[in-house]
Amino acid sequence: QVQLVESGGGLVQAGGSLRLSCASSGRTFSSSAMGWFRQAPGKEREFVAAISYSGTTFHATSVKGRFTISRDNAKNTVYLQMNSLKSEDTAVYYCAADRDDYRNYVPYLISEYEYWGQGTQVTVSS
Repeated sequence: QVQLVESGGGLVQAGGSLRLSCASSGRTFSSSAMGWFRQAPGKEREFVAAISYSGTTFHATSVKGRFTISRDNAKNTVYLQMNSLKSEDTAVYYCAADRDDYRNYVPYLISEYEYWGQGTQVTVSS
């Protein structure tokens, strides 16, 4: 049973920073890509960033240059460093694990992820 547990969300002022963490268990962490998605009230869940099993990253245009995804395979944890936060970044952020192992590209579609965390709320006040 794969479990993903996010932490690090909270309330921050515009221009501030937060770092989200997602701890994984129940699966060989180092063999799968990991992703972050978010869902704002009344909107569909959207891709934020992903990192392949080998460390290649891909960020959505809306967060590129402000957010950085990284992973620590020794700790079975993926991170999302969020800087220069804007009010439009307010959402519930979800961590997800790829349904396949050793995928040779960075997945960014919701359908490519099988395991999801419970989400952590990020609220940016303007």
